[in-house]
Amino acid sequence: MTRYLLAGGGTAGHVNPLLAVANRLRSAEPESQFTVLGTADGLESRLVPEHGFELVTIEKVPMPRRPGTSMVQFPGRFRRAVREVRRVIAERDIDVVVGFGGFVSAPAYIAAWREKRPIVVHEANTVPGFANRLGSWLTRHVGVAFEGTRLRNARFVGMPLSSALEDLDPAVTRPAALRHFGFEEKSRVLLVTGGSLGARSINDTVSAAVAGILGAGWSVLHITGTRSELGESSLPGYRLVRYCDRMDLAFSAAQLVISRAGSATVSEITALGIPAVYVPLPIGNGEQKRNAAGVAAAGGALMVANADFTESWIERTLVPLLLDPAAISELAANAAAVGVRDGTARTVALVMEAVADAKEDRP
Repeated sequence: MTRYLLAGGGTAGHVNPLLAVANRLRSAEPESQFTVLGTADGLESRLVPEHGFELVTIEKVPMPRRPGTSMVQFPGRFRRAVREVRRVIAERDIDVVVGFGGFVSAPAYIAAWREKRPIVVHEANTVPGFANRLGSWLTRHVGVAFEGTRLRNARFVGMPLSSALEDLDPAVTRPAALRHFGFEEKSRVLLVTGGSLGARSINDTVSAAVAGILGAGWSVLHITGTRSELGESSLPGYRLVRYCDRMDLAFSAAQLVISRAGSATVSEITALGIPAVYVPLPIGNGEQKRNAAGVAAAGGALMVANADFTESWIERTLVPLLLDPAAISELAANAAAVGVRDGTARTVALVMEAVADAKEDRP
Protein backbone atom coordinates (compact mmCIF):
# COMPACT_ATOMS: atom_id res chain seq x y z
CA MET A 1 0.00 0.00 0.00
CA THR A 2 1.23 3.47 -0.91
CA ARG A 3 0.08 6.72 0.69
CA TYR A 4 -0.10 9.51 -1.88
CA LEU A 5 -0.36 13.26 -1.41
CA LEU A 6 -1.31 14.98 -4.66
CA ALA A 7 -0.98 18.76 -4.70
CA GLY A 8 -2.52 21.18 -7.15
CA GLY A 9 -5.54 23.31 -7.76
CA GLY A 10 -7.04 26.63 -8.61
CA THR A 11 -7.71 26.04 -12.31
CA ALA A 12 -8.77 23.16 -14.52
CA GLY A 13 -5.24 23.10 -15.95
CA HIS A 14 -3.96 21.92 -12.57
CA VAL A 15 -6.96 19.98 -11.26
CA ASN A 16 -7.84 17.83 -14.28
CA PRO A 17 -4.36 16.28 -14.74
CA LEU A 18 -4.23 15.65 -10.99
CA LEU A 19 -7.55 13.83 -11.07
CA ALA A 20 -6.59 11.82 -14.16
CA VAL A 21 -3.48 10.54 -12.39
CA ALA A 22 -5.27 9.99 -9.07
CA ASN A 23 -8.06 8.01 -10.71
CA ARG A 24 -5.58 5.83 -12.62
CA LEU A 25 -3.54 5.14 -9.49
CA ARG A 26 -6.67 4.30 -7.49
CA SER A 27 -7.83 1.93 -10.21
CA ALA A 28 -4.48 0.12 -10.16
CA GLU A 29 -4.07 0.26 -6.36
CA PRO A 30 -7.46 0.24 -4.66
CA GLU A 31 -5.80 -0.52 -1.32
CA SER A 32 -3.64 2.64 -1.42
CA GLN A 33 -4.55 5.89 0.29
CA PHE A 34 -4.99 9.20 -1.49
CA THR A 35 -5.04 12.72 -0.11
CA VAL A 36 -5.37 15.81 -2.29
CA LEU A 37 -3.92 19.13 -1.14
CA GLY A 38 -5.69 22.25 -2.38
CA THR A 39 -7.42 25.45 -1.36
CA ALA A 40 -10.95 26.03 -0.16
CA ASP A 41 -11.95 28.31 -3.02
CA GLY A 42 -10.30 26.66 -6.02
CA LEU A 43 -11.95 24.39 -8.57
CA GLU A 44 -10.63 21.44 -6.58
CA SER A 45 -13.00 22.21 -3.72
CA ARG A 46 -15.82 20.88 -5.91
CA LEU A 47 -14.16 18.41 -8.27
CA VAL A 48 -11.98 16.49 -5.82
CA PRO A 49 -14.85 15.38 -3.52
CA GLU A 50 -16.97 14.60 -6.57
CA HIS A 51 -14.31 12.09 -7.62
CA GLY A 52 -14.31 10.50 -4.18
CA PHE A 53 -10.98 11.81 -2.90
CA GLU A 54 -10.31 13.52 0.42
CA LEU A 55 -9.36 17.17 0.08
CA VAL A 56 -7.14 18.84 2.67
CA THR A 57 -6.98 22.61 2.29
CA ILE A 58 -4.34 25.16 3.18
CA GLU A 59 -4.18 28.91 2.80
CA LYS A 60 -3.58 30.23 -0.71
CA VAL A 61 -0.12 31.84 -0.73
CA PRO A 62 0.52 33.45 -4.13
CA MET A 63 3.96 34.83 -4.92
CA PRO A 64 3.77 38.66 -4.78
CA ARG A 65 4.58 40.33 -8.10
CA ARG A 66 5.29 43.84 -6.82
CA PRO A 67 6.47 45.48 -3.58
CA GLY A 68 3.84 46.04 -0.92
CA THR A 69 2.22 44.58 2.16
CA SER A 70 1.72 41.19 0.56
CA MET A 71 5.44 40.90 -0.13
CA VAL A 72 6.28 41.70 3.49
CA GLN A 73 3.76 39.11 4.70
CA PHE A 74 4.71 36.42 2.17
CA PRO A 75 7.64 34.76 4.01
CA GLY A 76 5.64 34.21 7.20
CA ARG A 77 2.57 32.96 5.34
CA PHE A 78 4.67 30.62 3.24
CA ARG A 79 6.42 29.15 6.30
CA ARG A 80 3.03 28.51 7.92
CA ALA A 81 1.83 26.73 4.79
CA VAL A 82 4.94 24.56 4.76
CA ARG A 83 4.39 23.66 8.43
CA GLU A 84 0.80 22.67 7.72
CA VAL A 85 1.84 20.40 4.87
CA ARG A 86 4.65 18.87 6.91
CA ARG A 87 2.08 18.01 9.58
CA VAL A 88 -0.13 16.33 6.96
CA ILE A 89 2.82 14.35 5.61
CA ALA A 90 3.93 13.22 9.06
CA GLU A 91 0.48 12.40 10.47
CA ARG A 92 -0.52 10.40 7.38
CA ASP A 93 2.93 8.93 6.81
CA ILE A 94 2.84 10.02 3.17
CA ASP A 95 5.10 7.99 0.87
CA VAL A 96 5.28 10.35 -2.11
CA VAL A 97 4.18 13.89 -2.98
CA VAL A 98 2.99 14.50 -6.54
CA GLY A 99 2.58 18.15 -7.54
CA PHE A 100 0.84 19.69 -10.53
CA GLY A 101 1.61 23.35 -9.94
CA GLY A 102 -0.52 26.10 -8.49
CA PHE A 103 -0.49 27.89 -5.16
CA VAL A 104 -0.31 24.80 -2.94
CA SER A 105 2.44 22.94 -4.77
CA ALA A 106 5.35 25.15 -3.71
CA PRO A 107 4.84 24.60 0.04
CA ALA A 108 4.13 20.93 -0.66
CA TYR A 109 7.48 20.51 -2.42
CA ILE A 110 9.40 22.21 0.40
CA ALA A 111 7.53 20.18 3.03
CA ALA A 112 8.23 16.91 1.22
CA TRP A 113 11.91 17.79 0.83
CA ARG A 114 12.23 18.57 4.54
CA GLU A 115 10.41 15.38 5.46
CA LYS A 116 12.67 13.45 3.07
CA ARG A 117 9.82 12.10 0.95
CA PRO A 118 10.10 11.59 -2.81
CA ILE A 119 8.69 14.30 -5.03
CA VAL A 120 7.16 14.13 -8.51
CA VAL A 121 6.46 17.27 -10.54
CA HIS A 122 4.15 17.56 -13.53
CA GLU A 123 4.18 20.78 -15.56
CA ALA A 124 1.23 21.29 -17.90
CA ASN A 125 2.34 24.50 -19.62
CA THR A 126 5.19 25.29 -21.96
CA VAL A 127 6.12 28.16 -19.62
CA PRO A 128 6.59 26.70 -16.11
CA GLY A 129 5.19 28.48 -13.09
CA PHE A 130 7.11 29.39 -9.94
CA ALA A 131 6.02 26.32 -7.96
CA ASN A 132 7.17 23.77 -10.50
CA ARG A 133 10.40 25.63 -11.20
CA LEU A 134 11.08 25.33 -7.48
CA GLY A 135 10.05 21.68 -7.38
CA SER A 136 12.31 20.77 -10.30
CA TRP A 137 15.35 21.60 -8.14
CA LEU A 138 14.23 19.17 -5.44
CA THR A 139 13.71 16.04 -7.56
CA ARG A 140 14.78 14.42 -10.79
CA HIS A 141 11.27 13.06 -11.39
CA VAL A 142 9.87 15.89 -13.50
CA GLY A 143 7.33 15.33 -16.26
CA VAL A 144 6.24 17.93 -18.83
CA ALA A 145 3.23 18.03 -21.13
CA PHE A 146 5.01 19.74 -24.02
CA GLU A 147 8.34 18.94 -25.59
CA GLY A 148 10.81 21.76 -25.27
CA THR A 149 9.51 22.97 -21.91
CA ARG A 150 12.47 24.55 -20.17
CA LEU A 151 12.49 22.96 -16.74
CA ARG A 152 15.28 21.27 -14.83
CA ASN A 153 15.23 17.45 -15.17
CA ALA A 154 12.28 17.69 -17.57
CA ARG A 155 11.04 14.47 -19.15
CA PHE A 156 8.35 14.55 -21.83
CA VAL A 157 5.31 12.57 -20.66
CA GLY A 158 2.43 14.48 -22.24
CA MET A 159 -0.76 15.62 -20.57
CA PRO A 160 -2.66 13.22 -18.29
CA LEU A 161 -6.13 12.84 -19.80
CA SER A 162 -9.35 11.54 -18.29
CA SER A 163 -10.26 8.01 -19.33
CA ALA A 164 -13.32 9.43 -21.11
CA LEU A 165 -11.02 11.26 -23.54
CA GLU A 166 -8.15 8.79 -23.54
CA ASP A 167 -10.41 5.96 -24.72
CA LEU A 168 -12.54 8.10 -27.03
CA ASP A 169 -12.89 7.05 -30.67
CA PRO A 170 -14.65 9.98 -32.36
CA ALA A 171 -15.43 7.96 -35.48
CA VAL A 172 -17.45 5.52 -33.37
CA THR A 173 -19.15 8.03 -31.10
CA ARG A 174 -19.84 10.75 -33.71
CA PRO A 175 -23.37 9.58 -34.66
CA ALA A 176 -24.47 9.66 -31.02
CA ALA A 177 -22.73 13.00 -30.51
CA LEU A 178 -24.51 14.57 -33.48
CA ARG A 179 -27.86 13.37 -32.16
CA HIS A 180 -27.04 14.68 -28.69
CA PHE A 181 -26.53 18.21 -30.00
CA GLY A 182 -29.38 18.08 -32.49
CA PHE A 183 -27.36 17.97 -35.71
CA GLU A 184 -28.24 15.99 -38.82
CA GLU A 185 -26.54 12.67 -39.38
CA LYS A 186 -23.94 13.77 -41.93
CA SER A 187 -23.23 17.22 -40.55
CA ARG A 188 -19.72 18.62 -40.64
CA VAL A 189 -19.36 20.45 -37.35
CA LEU A 190 -17.15 23.36 -36.35
CA LEU A 191 -16.76 23.44 -32.56
CA VAL A 192 -16.16 26.89 -31.08
CA THR A 193 -15.14 27.20 -27.43
CA GLY A 194 -13.40 29.74 -25.26
CA GLY A 195 -13.43 27.66 -22.10
CA SER A 196 -16.01 27.41 -19.34
CA LEU A 197 -16.21 31.20 -18.90
CA GLY A 198 -16.03 31.93 -22.61
CA ALA A 199 -13.92 34.25 -24.76
CA ARG A 200 -15.74 37.41 -25.79
CA SER A 201 -13.63 38.21 -28.85
CA ILE A 202 -14.02 34.69 -30.25
CA ASN A 203 -17.73 34.68 -29.45
CA ASP A 204 -18.37 38.04 -31.08
CA THR A 205 -16.36 37.27 -34.21
CA VAL A 206 -17.91 33.85 -34.83
CA SER A 207 -21.40 35.12 -34.10
CA ALA A 208 -20.97 37.96 -36.59
CA ALA A 209 -19.48 35.73 -39.29
CA VAL A 210 -21.51 32.57 -38.76
CA ALA A 211 -23.57 33.00 -41.93
CA GLY A 212 -20.46 32.50 -44.04
CA ILE A 213 -19.52 29.36 -42.10
CA LEU A 214 -23.00 27.92 -42.50
CA GLY A 215 -22.91 28.87 -46.18
CA ALA A 216 -19.80 26.70 -46.59
CA GLY A 217 -21.96 23.71 -45.67
CA TRP A 218 -20.84 23.38 -42.07
CA SER A 219 -22.78 23.37 -38.83
CA VAL A 220 -21.53 25.18 -35.73
CA LEU A 221 -21.54 24.02 -32.10
CA HIS A 222 -20.76 27.20 -30.19
CA ILE A 223 -20.02 26.83 -26.48
CA THR A 224 -20.26 30.47 -25.48
CA GLY A 225 -19.27 30.22 -21.80
CA THR A 226 -21.20 31.10 -18.70
CA ARG A 227 -20.40 34.81 -18.90
CA SER A 228 -21.55 35.22 -22.48
CA GLU A 229 -24.45 37.49 -23.34
CA LEU A 230 -25.14 35.76 -26.65
CA GLY A 231 -28.68 34.42 -26.86
CA GLU A 232 -30.25 31.59 -28.80
CA SER A 233 -30.06 31.54 -32.58
CA SER A 234 -32.75 30.60 -35.06
CA LEU A 235 -30.25 29.89 -37.83
CA PRO A 236 -30.43 26.23 -38.94
CA GLY A 237 -27.23 24.41 -38.08
CA TYR A 238 -26.08 26.96 -35.48
CA ARG A 239 -26.30 25.53 -31.97
CA LEU A 240 -25.38 27.76 -29.03
CA VAL A 241 -24.87 26.38 -25.52
CA ARG A 242 -23.53 28.30 -22.53
CA TYR A 243 -21.86 25.32 -20.88
CA CYS A 244 -21.09 21.76 -21.95
CA ASP A 245 -20.54 18.99 -19.42
CA ARG A 246 -20.00 16.41 -22.19
CA MET A 247 -16.89 17.62 -23.93
CA ASP A 248 -16.25 14.06 -25.05
CA LEU A 249 -19.36 14.32 -27.20
CA ALA A 250 -18.49 17.84 -28.34
CA PHE A 251 -15.09 16.62 -29.52
CA SER A 252 -16.69 13.59 -31.14
CA ALA A 253 -19.01 15.81 -33.16
CA ALA A 254 -16.27 18.18 -34.31
CA GLN A 255 -14.25 18.01 -37.51
CA LEU A 256 -12.57 21.33 -36.68
CA VAL A 257 -12.22 23.40 -33.50
CA ILE A 258 -11.76 27.10 -32.86
CA SER A 259 -10.51 27.74 -29.33
CA ARG A 260 -8.11 29.45 -26.99
CA ALA A 261 -4.80 27.65 -26.47
CA GLY A 262 -4.77 26.59 -22.85
CA SER A 263 -2.46 23.66 -22.21
CA ALA A 264 -5.21 21.14 -21.49
CA THR A 265 -7.28 22.28 -24.46
CA VAL A 266 -4.39 21.97 -26.91
CA SER A 267 -3.36 18.60 -25.46
CA GLU A 268 -6.86 17.15 -25.59
CA ILE A 269 -7.66 18.34 -29.11
CA THR A 270 -4.30 17.20 -30.46
CA ALA A 271 -4.50 13.81 -28.73
CA LEU A 272 -7.83 13.19 -30.47
CA GLY A 273 -6.39 14.17 -33.85
CA ILE A 274 -8.82 17.04 -34.37
CA PRO A 275 -7.55 19.96 -36.50
CA ALA A 276 -7.88 23.35 -34.86
CA VAL A 277 -7.65 27.09 -35.17
CA TYR A 278 -6.03 28.41 -32.00
CA VAL A 279 -6.56 32.02 -30.91
CA PRO A 280 -4.17 32.42 -27.96
CA LEU A 281 -5.20 34.61 -25.07
CA PRO A 282 -3.13 37.77 -25.56
CA ILE A 283 -2.18 38.36 -21.92
CA GLY A 284 0.27 37.00 -19.38
CA ASN A 285 3.65 35.64 -20.46
CA GLY A 286 2.57 34.37 -23.86
CA GLU A 287 2.23 30.78 -22.70
CA GLN A 288 -0.89 30.09 -24.77
CA LYS A 289 0.92 30.98 -27.98
CA ARG A 290 3.74 28.64 -27.00
CA ASN A 291 1.28 25.87 -26.07
CA ALA A 292 -0.04 25.81 -29.64
CA ALA A 293 3.27 26.44 -31.39
CA GLY A 294 4.30 22.79 -31.62
CA VAL A 295 1.16 21.43 -33.28
CA ALA A 296 0.95 24.48 -35.54
CA ALA A 297 4.54 23.94 -36.67
CA ALA A 298 3.72 20.28 -37.33
CA GLY A 299 0.87 21.31 -39.63
CA GLY A 300 -1.89 20.11 -37.33
CA ALA A 301 -3.43 23.50 -36.57
CA LEU A 302 -3.59 27.13 -37.57
CA MET A 303 -2.73 29.86 -35.10
CA VAL A 304 -4.07 33.39 -35.41
CA ALA A 305 -3.47 36.35 -33.11
CA ASN A 306 -6.47 37.55 -31.16
CA ALA A 307 -6.34 40.96 -32.90
CA ASP A 308 -6.30 39.28 -36.31
CA PHE A 309 -9.21 36.94 -35.61
CA THR A 310 -11.87 39.02 -37.36
CA GLU A 311 -14.83 38.57 -39.68
CA SER A 312 -12.57 39.26 -42.63
CA TRP A 313 -10.09 36.58 -41.45
CA ILE A 314 -12.92 34.07 -41.30
CA GLU A 315 -14.02 35.07 -44.79
CA ARG A 316 -10.50 35.06 -46.28
CA THR A 317 -8.94 32.10 -44.45
CA LEU A 318 -11.42 29.94 -42.56
CA VAL A 319 -14.18 29.61 -45.14
CA PRO A 320 -11.78 28.48 -47.91
CA LEU A 321 -10.37 25.92 -45.48
CA LEU A 322 -13.87 24.64 -44.71
CA LEU A 323 -14.42 24.18 -48.46
CA ASP A 324 -11.25 22.06 -48.79
CA PRO A 325 -11.82 18.55 -47.34
CA ALA A 326 -8.30 17.45 -48.31
CA ALA A 327 -6.75 20.29 -46.30
CA ILE A 328 -8.91 19.43 -43.29
CA SER A 329 -7.85 15.78 -43.53
CA GLU A 330 -4.18 16.74 -43.74
CA LEU A 331 -4.47 18.93 -40.65
CA ALA A 332 -6.17 16.06 -38.78
CA ALA A 333 -3.45 13.57 -39.74
CA ASN A 334 -0.70 15.96 -38.67
CA ALA A 335 -2.42 16.65 -35.34
CA ALA A 336 -2.81 12.94 -34.64
CA ALA A 337 0.88 12.37 -35.44
CA VAL A 338 2.03 14.68 -32.63
CA GLY A 339 -0.81 14.09 -30.15
CA VAL A 340 -0.21 12.05 -26.98
CA ARG A 341 -2.93 9.68 -25.80
CA ASP A 342 -1.05 7.97 -22.98
CA GLY A 343 0.02 10.94 -20.89
CA THR A 344 -1.73 9.51 -17.84
CA ALA A 345 0.12 6.20 -18.07
CA ARG A 346 3.44 7.94 -18.62
CA THR A 347 2.92 10.20 -15.60
CA VAL A 348 1.86 7.26 -13.42
CA ALA A 349 5.02 5.43 -14.50
CA LEU A 350 7.05 8.45 -13.38
CA VAL A 351 5.34 8.33 -9.99
CA MET A 352 6.02 4.60 -9.67
CA GLU A 353 9.65 5.20 -10.53
CA ALA A 354 9.96 7.82 -7.79
CA VAL A 355 8.42 5.48 -5.22
CA ALA A 356 10.67 2.60 -6.26
CA ASP A 357 13.81 4.75 -6.20
CA ALA A 358 12.95 5.99 -2.70
CA LYS A 359 12.64 2.42 -1.46
CA GLU A 360 16.01 1.52 -2.93
CA ASP A 361 17.63 4.55 -1.29
CA ARG A 362 16.41 3.63 2.19
CA PRO A 363 19.13 2.17 4.44
